[in-house]
Amino acid sequence: QRQLVESGGGSVQPGGSLRLSCAASGFTLRHYGISWFRQAPGKEREGVSCISVNEDMIEYVDSVKGRFTMSKDNAKNTVYLQMNSLKPEDTAAYYCAAVWAAHVTRENMESLVYEYWGQGIQVTVSS
Repeated sequence: QRQLVESGGGSVQPGGSLRLSCAASGFTLRHYGISWFRQAPGKEREGVSCISVNEDMIEYVDSVKGRFTMSKDNAKNTVYLQMNSLKPEDTAAYYCAAVWAAHVTRENMESLVYEYWGQGIQVTVSS
């Protein structure tokens, strides 16, 4: 019953915006560090953004800084990734992931063992 369910993906033109949602079911995100990853066909999975368990640090990969914003709504038990000024190179399947009580950072986010993963949601940016 414990799972992450993603929504909000789709296809947009360059410069457009999308907001991804990652809703937790069966557990409370308040106690977890959370990361967003993405993976394009033929490429390795890439860390995009992360938030620590106490929400004292939110970080982004350099390529999305100033364009993407990660946030968490504890009342809704949902984490979001607001994506603005989208570029074709942002095209990928996006995944959220949660790890218990972790101070997730850009330095460690790709090495952590996450307890829960979203199902993945496609974001396509093309003209």
